[in-house]
Amino acid sequence: MGDITKLEVWEISLELATTVYKLSQKGALSKDFSFRDQIRRAAVSVSSNIAEGAGSGFDKLGVRYFYNARGSCAELKTQLLIAQKIEYINDNEYKKILSLIESIMKMLNNLINYRKNFNKGR
Repeated sequence: MGDITKLEVWEISLELATTVYKLSQKGALSKDFSFRDQIRRAAVSVSSNIAEGAGSGFDKLGVRYFYNARGSCAELKTQLLIAQKIEYINDNEYKKILSLIESIMKMLNNLINYRKNFNKGR
């Protein structure tokens, strides 16, 4: 697929991961090691799976990685909602990250549909 650094969805996923890491370095979330680590793994998984999907070419394997990235977004969304409800993060922090997640999920849906349609024509 070319240079991964030129994919906007990958760039936003990096922003998501770094935002989650910075957020999880403070407050009560930083002390809940298991929960903090789970949230970090989900955030990193998004960009990692996008990179693997892009690097896999235009086949079904690449699409599967994009589905995995989308699943990690859903997982992270759930974890952050829990963090908000138990007051590990505030409403503004939650909304900022949720906006990134929703943007990524929309882009992934478009990328998945594009790849699937591309593969039908082969």
